[in-house]
Amino acid sequence: MLSISDLQTGTYIVWQGEPAQVIWREHTKLGRGGAILRSKIKGLKSGTIFENTFKGNDSVPEADITRSKAQFLYGVDEKLFFMKQDDFDQFELDKGVVGKQAEFLTEGTEVEVMLYDGDPINIQLPVKIDLKVTYAEPAVKGNTAQGNVLKPVEVETGAKLHVPLFIKQGDKIRINTQTGQYVERA
Repeated sequence: MLSISDLQTGTYIVWQGEPAQVIWREHTKLGRGGAILRSKIKGLKSGTIFENTFKGNDSVPEADITRSKAQFLYGVDEKLFFMKQDDFDQFELDKGVVGKQAEFLTEGTEVEVMLYDGDPINIQLPVKIDLKVTYAEPAVKGNTAQGNVLKPVEVETGAKLHVPLFIKQGDKIRINTQTGQYVERA
């Protein structure tokens, strides 16, 4: 069991019958009262975000999350299909559970799969991934007076993001998968 002092951002717990991750926390010490911990907890199977306030002596069970390597195969409608690299078993996850990271998946991408009781519940992409720009609007001269000017582009997965003016169609760019932002030209 984890006490409120053990609940850090990124900690895995069992919350309302499903594995979950603490995504935000704020510890507050009240004057004469005890300490409280306000938190946001994301369910790893459902993708639901719960808000909860823990009191000083509350505790929650820790989730036993293991990690394994997998490869993205393909996506159909709202389903994403993967293959574990250790035993070649295939499994599927909903796009809603994977979240924004699903926008950056290409065939053959290696991911880290999170397992709870041996069942795949979610994936983690590498922090940075290289993708090819399939559509980029042409840069317009004179748009650089404000300094850091960005233009919209579309990458090979269909994701849209903003990049500097010098990026052209056909360029490979590096993207931060956690923020969804351009990092550099690859």
